[in-house]
Amino acid sequence: MSGNAQQSTNDHAAEIGLLITRPRGYRLVRSLFLLGRGRALDAALAARSGAATGNRVLDIGCGPGDFARRLASRVGPQGEVVGRDPSPRMIAYATAHTKQPNCRFELGPAQTLDQPDASFDLVTCTFVMHHIPETQRQAALAHMYRVLRPGGSLLLADTHPAGRALPAVIRTMSRFAAHRTGDAAGQHADPLAAIDIRRYREPLSAAGFRSIEFETVAPIAGVLLAAKD
Repeated sequence: MSGNAQQSTNDHAAEIGLLITRPRGYRLVRSLFLLGRGRALDAALAARSGAATGNRVLDIGCGPGDFARRLASRVGPQGEVVGRDPSPRMIAYATAHTKQPNCRFELGPAQTLDQPDASFDLVTCTFVMHHIPETQRQAALAHMYRVLRPGGSLLLADTHPAGRALPAVIRTMSRFAAHRTGDAAGQHADPLAAIDIRRYREPLSAAGFRSIEFETVAPIAGVLLAAKD
């Protein structure tokens, strides 16, 4: 790869964030990581989100669309779920594998939402925040706040490891990923701190959110729930 091409790739990554581009591989790794409990986790997170019949929901970083489809089942034909992801291959896969007419997908990152103001009842963003460039996370949260209607809710979730085995696995996977991508800084960062969803309490407050609460959802998720007045 030429120097100019490498620079272009680096600039794109800095702007968009880490892209996961292999839907089937992602689903397999997620299933193995969760020991086959991915559907149960999606069901628990969807229930905790408060998604209700007739709601309009934006699922940011939707990936292959599994969680968006789960939300679509909850909001019913009177509601709508829009999944958004910066990976064209994820959007193509999600669209091809979704039969529900109240669930659709669009291409784009969290930090440049072009949805109208106050157009959703609920925004969800699960296992995604650490993929967004750190310098653009506040912008992403500001957009989430903007597109929510007054009284709307936000659910942020990420891995919340417990015990001894899971943190060790996450650290090993993080170092391997940093080595594969040539990210020298990533090899020295604490991956557990990077995925701790509680770090967004103050940024959420700065964006205007209120009633910010943290809880855990079995088997491995930490969740921040917040509301727009």
